[in-house]
Amino acid sequence: MSGHDGTGPGPGYEERLQAFTGRELRPRTPAQDPVNQPMIRHWTEAMGDTNPVYTDPAAARATGRTGVVAPASMVQAWTMRGYAATVSPPAARTAFDELADLLDEGGYSSVVATDSEFTFERELTPGDHVAVRETVESISGEKKTGLGVGRFVTTLKTYTDQHGETVATQRWRTLRFRPAARSRPAPRPRPAINRDNAFFFDGAKQHRLLIQRCAACAALRHPPGPCCPRCNSLEWDTVEASGRGHVYSFVVNHHPRHPAFDLPYVVAVVELAEGTRLITNLTGVAPEDVGVGMPVVLDWLDADPDLTLPVFRPAPTEAP
Repeated sequence: MSGHDGTGPGPGYEERLQAFTGRELRPRTPAQDPVNQPMIRHWTEAMGDTNPVYTDPAAARATGRTGVVAPASMVQAWTMRGYAATVSPPAARTAFDELADLLDEGGYSSVVATDSEFTFERELTPGDHVAVRETVESISGEKKTGLGVGRFVTTLKTYTDQHGETVATQRWRTLRFRPAARSRPAPRPRPAINRDNAFFFDGAKQHRLLIQRCAACAALRHPPGPCCPRCNSLEWDTVEASGRGHVYSFVVNHHPRHPAFDLPYVVAVVELAEGTRLITNLTGVAPEDVGVGMPVVLDWLDADPDLTLPVFRPAPTEAP
């Protein structure tokens, strides 16, 4: 077994790791806000949950409840840290940091969630103020998995109300694993190809960037679809794009990590000279040098014999 620095774990590694069993990773931490109706409404609309007991007091009372209740599966959402807390520097190292370092020492540098098991004691109602505490329940011995050799780490999150009464528990299990060595580069994730967009990927194999065009009104559209959104015609053909455009918007991806990608990388919405936009990668430019409006030109990524994708690079600067 080799650690992240190639030196292997230090003496007494197994004992130090198992000493975390029963240890508190997160002390009781209150949610930033109490349970409230607006957040319940946002949640149910996002999830498409139309159960009226979450938003209609009369409907809730008709079921014997005193008023609206929060969806049970929202319990974790109330205690999430929020964006500002996530990006701010931590005030101090935590027990979680210590455990992550120890797992990293053993070479278990990658992580994937495997399952979550909830037990709900009672429904939450507006005004409840939830807090959560997390402890380590168990750390398994080494297991061979399809992702690599690793250990299953199980923690127990206990959710309590403003009176300290338990309202729910969550058994959360992750696999911390040592990535298996690869004899060749990881394959790029495959796009979902169907009858509507197959022409696009077939054209890409020939290094042709094809745009779908309505045969009735000549409107261009991307992504491809069976019906023209302007005139509803089902008839279409294609035109080949010039390959010129500009960056309409972009993001720099640092996560999630995937062996097929070198991080960080730029995902951009490029507006073509023809007027349609497509999501693509930018190449040949550092992330910090990308800007909205930057002129770009078409390039091609031959990912493997079966997959070619359009990418874009900065347009050459014209001499004055």
